[in-house]
Amino acid sequence: MLTMDIEFTTHALGRMRKYGVDKAMVEKTLEAPDSVTKGHTERRIYQRKLNGHVLRVIVEEHKSFLVVITTYKARSVRYDI
Repeated sequence: MLTMDIEFTTHALGRMRKYGVDKAMVEKTLEAPDSVTKGHTERRIYQRKLNGHVLRVIVEEHKSFLVVITTYKARSVRYDI
């Protein structure tokens, strides 16, 4: 179980609606990712395999909470996981 609070930007919530991703899917990706890579500046990209796709969750990590900047589904072959 994730011990940090999670905040969602308006942009992230809009992308979640667009791609049919709910908060539970995002939380599961953050709790048990298949991979984590460094993103732009101090951001991290959490990735989890999902039915031939990969769910990518881009976050900014703070001491006591995470901010989900955006999230989307992509073809897993594109990101080689």
